[in-house]
Amino acid sequence: MEDLSLHVMDVVENSITGGATVVVIEVEEDAASGVLAITIHDNGRGMDESESEKALDPFFTTKEGKRIGLGLPLLRQSSREAGGELEMVSKPGVGTLIRAEFRLDHPDLKPLGDMKGTVDLLRKFHPEVSFTLEWRI
Repeated sequence: MEDLSLHVMDVVENSITGGATVVVIEVEEDAASGVLAITIHDNGRGMDESESEKALDPFFTTKEGKRIGLGLPLLRQSSREAGGELEMVSKPGVGTLIRAEFRLDHPDLKPLGDMKGTVDLLRKFHPEVSFTLEWRI
């Protein structure tokens, strides 16, 4: 993926497939600590501990007709390449929270991309879902 907004789109599409009706995307840039964080929180069906572990495996997917699921593994790889890490917390019946952190000064940090345009596109194609984009810079 060329920029972080495309990662967000992919992860949010998974949220919608998982039954989410509310998705909150937070972009937080903390210059003092040198960290860019992107958090995606949804109210989808969530995952148990076993599913959560498998979700980070590129050879696991819950989508019928597919053999691989690269969304979360690629986001985790992008965060690690930029000196950060990905954290995921999910509970069945509650939803999922994904937080990817990136070092702002790392040479492999991908561009943020058009996050507002990405959310606008998601709103257009999924009017049944409530999307919120929060910036903390």
